Amino acid sequence: MEDGAPPDQGPDAMTPTDLPEDDAAVVASSLTDPPRFALLYDRYAADIHRFVARRLGTGAAEDVTADVFLAAFRGRSRYDATRPTARPWLYGIAANLVGKHRRSEVRGLRALARTGTDPVAQSWVEQADERVTAQAHSAPLARALADLSAGDRDVLLLVAWADLGYQEVADALGIPLGTVRSRLHRARCQVRAALTDHHPHPHDTEEALRHG
Repeated sequence: MEDGAPPDQGPDAMTPTDLPEDDAAVVASSLTDPPRFALLYDRYAADIHRFVARRLGTGAAEDVTADVFLAAFRGRSRYDATRPTARPWLYGIAANLVGKHRRSEVRGLRALARTGTDPVAQSWVEQADERVTAQAHSAPLARALADLSAGDRDVLLLVAWADLGYQEVADALGIPLGTVRSRLHRARCQVRAALTDHHPHPHDTEEALRHG
């Protein structure tokens, strides 16, 4: 190789034009080429479906997930192009749509807390994710989640189940970062207190919060 020549990167090396577009670029390009928006569906539909299924059950997840992406497509002209990832935006839409099924969510949680089993709640407690809490946690965790306010439950589950950071949750819900912190602290304390009655070890409580 001659001095000053670029290194041989091989046939599989990625050039800048091969790198995947960030979500903001995809949304922008979809304004003139609507089919491009399908890239966001390919990237995030499975995650959104999983999140909705854990909150409302698998029966509602398919329709709600479709509604999330339909709402996102219709509102794509208002997307904040300074945000390279669309995850918080999509989860925010999902949380809003879940809110329209709030009674169903709470009813499923309370049924699980009361009986230990429920056709809707069972789908997210036992089937929707391999990282679920132990069955012994299910009833007290469900009761604790049902007792949270809607806003506190949204923040807690966006952190615990969607793996969003605090600023991402703030962006998703359109609330100040300080509000996210206060809601999360309040929700964690409430859930931890409920679970401690059944499992007094802090590690068990945190695992239930994260994976329940």
